[in-house]
Amino acid sequence: MADIFVAGNKEKPIGKDEKRLDYRIPGIKKVKGRFYSPFSSFCYFPLGVKFVSKDPEEEIVLFLRRHWITNVGWIMVSLILLFAPMVLSGFPILSFLPDSFQFIAVAIWYMIAVAYTLESFLGWFFNVCIITDERVFDVDFINLIYREITDADLDQIQDVTVRLGGAIRTIFNYGDVIIQTAGEVPRIEFTAIPNPDKAAKILRELRVEEEVEKMEGRVR
Repeated sequence: MADIFVAGNKEKPIGKDEKRLDYRIPGIKKVKGRFYSPFSSFCYFPLGVKFVSKDPEEEIVLFLRRHWITNVGWIMVSLILLFAPMVLSGFPILSFLPDSFQFIAVAIWYMIAVAYTLESFLGWFFNVCIITDERVFDVDFINLIYREITDADLDQIQDVTVRLGGAIRTIFNYGDVIIQTAGEVPRIEFTAIPNPDKAAKILRELRVEEEVEKMEGRVR
């Protein structure tokens, strides 16, 4: 399976004279370094993250994935699947089968449980949203052998909408960011990401910054 992104282990401090986007975008505070955890759901300027089709000079501004609370559902199901054989062992459900067949049935059950847990985790881990200083990316991990990557340039973005509703989403502050574009894919959606208002604000400010740079380029 090809790498979608790769995280480095070392952290590199930023020099005093280095020009950084976070010094120009009001929505992002000045920082002394970039920090990245492999399990982060909301990360500014992640260190060492790479992805397919990334340009050498392109810088990742925001790295996103679904809020961790969205994992509670499949984690509960996984625990039920893993402990179900132990609970049901006191009931003669498979007593009509020979011992060897009972063992095979339980082994198959655990294989299904582990496969479900692994696929659910990988679906959360590899379904990521990336905002760079040039483009936005939506990486959808369908299964172990198939993924879908959608991207759009910042100057193609026409509208950014935040969708946040419900008690759980309000308490944990996560929601959807819907991006309308003028590209081949008219709509890109970041689903259930943390701090959707901040992400949308940064995206709007990046779009304004891109428009300013284009205007200055035309003046020159």
